[in-house]
Amino acid sequence: MGKRIYNFNAGPAALPLPVLEEIQSELLDYKGSGISILEVSHRSKWFDDVINEAVERTKRLLGLGDDFHVLFIQGGASLQFCMIPMNLGLKGRPVDYINTGTWSTKAIKEAEIQGKDVRVIASSEDKGFSYIPDGFTVDKDASYLHFTSNNTIKGTQWARFPEAEGVPLVCDMSSDIMSRPFDAAPFGLIYAGAQKNIGPSGSALVIIRGDMLERTPHNLPTMLKYATFADKNSMFNTPACVVIYTINLVLKWLEETIGGLEKMDEINQKKGSIIYDFIDQSGFYQGTAARESRSLMNVTFRLPSEDLEKKFVREALKEGLGGLKGHRSVGGCRASIYNASGVEAVKALVEFMKEFERKEG
Repeated sequence: MGKRIYNFNAGPAALPLPVLEEIQSELLDYKGSGISILEVSHRSKWFDDVINEAVERTKRLLGLGDDFHVLFIQGGASLQFCMIPMNLGLKGRPVDYINTGTWSTKAIKEAEIQGKDVRVIASSEDKGFSYIPDGFTVDKDASYLHFTSNNTIKGTQWARFPEAEGVPLVCDMSSDIMSRPFDAAPFGLIYAGAQKNIGPSGSALVIIRGDMLERTPHNLPTMLKYATFADKNSMFNTPACVVIYTINLVLKWLEETIGGLEKMDEINQKKGSIIYDFIDQSGFYQGTAARESRSLMNVTFRLPSEDLEKKFVREALKEGLGGLKGHRSVGGCRASIYNASGVEAVKALVEFMKEFERKEG
């Protein structure tokens, strides 16, 4: 095997090396089946075990009760942007959103396309989405309150989730799902595109509370109903089998190697401190997110010029540090330090940043 680099891509993103090695070991002959996991039927006992284990691990890690259903739905988070208002918007009642960046904006647009009474009750657009808003009021008449827990492009994250006065929370957790423990009780629905923090691309993990399933209108297309997936254990049609298999292995790694979400949170806090402490004392690198809103998943920063940023990205890759270019919509640099990016990866990045500053500062 050639030398692996440190992967700071925002998604598809780094996967834990033990997970990749387990996939490699099982690739040709899965559990004595004589065929690859890529070939196993989704109607087989082998895949039944995979998906059921993935559901149970999700419930254990997040402390979910029997009132929550764990689903795997193709189409990523972007399909969820439209499925949520379709399924959960109550007749005659508004749907509320908090806008903290690109992905929130896309979700709002999909609800508006459907003619829903969309209310944006808070936004950080006034300062380029560089902070998490507070001081807003939640209307108890709302069908739900939607927000994005972590913003990959602008590098902001909710440290504490909004209080919703009993209104069901709906959250896009694509980029920080399984990064920390939290109380799921206020959430009517949680969704996450797998490719950032829990697996490869091709599926969204959707966690929906039982009472929210009852809202689904009967006249929706079959494949756009949450009830369709809940009733058939996500196997009404052929699911993204290899994605779900990989997610299960990542969840196994979180449970058995890391020791759960409390331990994962400790590691993520340590990683964030290492890189943000360095940026704060540097006059060369400038963080783009407000300090109180900084993400522990996506560290966004600028250098004194765009030319230096381009050189930084090029030189970093030569040193085995990949994926540091900022999102095309904002430029700059970004280090995505998801669960699978270990402390050693962040330390290596900071050492490179120090040396680059010494030479170019």
